[in-house]
Amino acid sequence: MILLRHGQSEFNLHFSATRQDPGITDARLTPLGHAQAQAAAEHFAGARIGRIIVSPYTRALQTAAPVAAALRVPVVINPIVRERCAFACDIGTPRTALAEAWPRHDFSAIDEIWWPAMPEPADAVVDRAALFRAEMAALPDWQDTLVVTHWGFIMALTGLSIQNGEHLRFDPTAPPPESIPWRV
Repeated sequence: MILLRHGQSEFNLHFSATRQDPGITDARLTPLGHAQAQAAAEHFAGARIGRIIVSPYTRALQTAAPVAAALRVPVVINPIVRERCAFACDIGTPRTALAEAWPRHDFSAIDEIWWPAMPEPADAVVDRAALFRAEMAALPDWQDTLVVTHWGFIMALTGLSIQNGEHLRFDPTAPPPESIPWRV
């Protein structure tokens, strides 16, 4: 499968400059983030992708939108691939508001408040990643899946840190990382 980190968000822009939480909840993409999402859509155009799994955070939904439009494949909203709740940007938007903002997506399978209380322990993210890894490994077509997700979730799955708008191939049948170098 392919893991795509969402494009640059308003939170990422401010946090990278100050290393302080700017207090932005459910951050949206910046103009650079939208450009990164469009670049991903162009990169994956024609790729063998049968579905997109996306986190319910706005920045992930905005990143997935041009990719889904280019590929014309189903989008599955799944909070298991959400970010580790550690900052204000990890406070999400309630399901009913997401459904209103994104009427073409089906949010009916998620709770109204789908994000956990803050902070989410690192072990909880690792457990969530292990569950997702097992679920995906059981699917015969996991290779044809694009997952639009977040830094912390990618780190928990792979042990690797990637930048906004970057992607990597991931084999859920491979052993999990021996260690996860959590750094902010």
